[in-house]
Amino acid sequence: MATFVFKAMDMAGAPARGEVEADSKQDVAEQLRGRGLIVIDIAHKYRSRELNLELSTRVKPKDLAVSSRQLATMVSSGMSILRALYVLETQTESKRLAKTIAAVRGDVEAGLALSDALARHPKVFSPLYVAMVRAGETGGVLEECLERAASQLEKDAALRRQVRAAMVYPALTITFAIGVLLALVAFLIPVFVSVFKQFPGHLPALTQFMVGLSHLVTHRWYVLIGGVALAAGAFSAFKRSQWGRVRWDAFKLRIPLRIGDVVQKVALARWSRTFSSLTAAGVPIIQALEITGATAGNAIIEQAMEGVIASVKEGRTIAEPLRRAKVFPPMVGHMIGVGEETGALDSMLAKIADFYDDEVAAAVKALTSILEPVMIITVGGIVGVIVISMYLPLFDIYNSIP
Repeated sequence: MATFVFKAMDMAGAPARGEVEADSKQDVAEQLRGRGLIVIDIAHKYRSRELNLELSTRVKPKDLAVSSRQLATMVSSGMSILRALYVLETQTESKRLAKTIAAVRGDVEAGLALSDALARHPKVFSPLYVAMVRAGETGGVLEECLERAASQLEKDAALRRQVRAAMVYPALTITFAIGVLLALVAFLIPVFVSVFKQFPGHLPALTQFMVGLSHLVTHRWYVLIGGVALAAGAFSAFKRSQWGRVRWDAFKLRIPLRIGDVVQKVALARWSRTFSSLTAAGVPIIQALEITGATAGNAIIEQAMEGVIASVKEGRTIAEPLRRAKVFPPMVGHMIGVGEETGALDSMLAKIADFYDDEVAAAVKALTSILEPVMIITVGGIVGVIVISMYLPLFDIYNSIP
């Protein structure tokens, strides 16, 4: 038996709060209804511990999309939300998702709306998902909004897979290059060092640098590991800070070799798809803009959304501030302007999303073709610099022979 805290009100509308000993939230709800109270909220007294456990919960978008479609099918067939959640809990393959659905079902049985119950699990259900479910509950089209949420999850997952697949080759090449560098520095250079000790005079600067690097790797490796860990921690803290996140996201948009171009198109595809899904689901425009900016994955777009929100609150258009934002190409602002004029904003946003999905695919292929020779040249350059640094002292000796 556990202790629960509740919020309720009586038939006259007077609020009531308190604690109840019970085995489950359902028992608490039944006790409160027996006392003539209308349930508003029920939670464990030590809910903070439950929240700490949920922080580590991660559910694959594919599992969540499948469950959303199944829930939409059951709801459209006339099945009650509680029964549909129970069926969903028993047949989902993800244990973490099943556990979360069980908690959601308990909250719904206690009197919460489905969207409010989902909002209690932010690590599983994003603000975008919760907003679409809430809009579906309000408009009486829950099954349609669940289908849209599932489509959004699948599109976003496909976009991520596409980008990750393109990054496999560069990542493997960089890993190979680092491995070659460490192997040469740890095993090849020490062989030459014993020879260099017999040479008169000073070693060339490049050779001295490589010898020092070899000594660091072979004798003071702990310093190298500590330095890398410290640099990684500092960079992570920099990206998490508001000041650093804005500058890092702005830098990513300017990376050469078409990398910045791919980053921009991925962000625009995600932004337009999210905005389209929210507006089509009937989410209020201000809330849709806030969620879209927060889920775009780029602080520059999020800042641009602040200007759009201010424009809408003043009674102006969405397209006007978008045309002034450099991160949005002119085509986006003009197409959204046409969508606002014709009353077809959601369909216009869907067309923009489809366009940038195709653009991402083309840009990723172009990026792969560019990175392949660059990576080969990089690996060859690393090996070449090490070999040249080892032979420079020999060249100096040959030049000094009369």
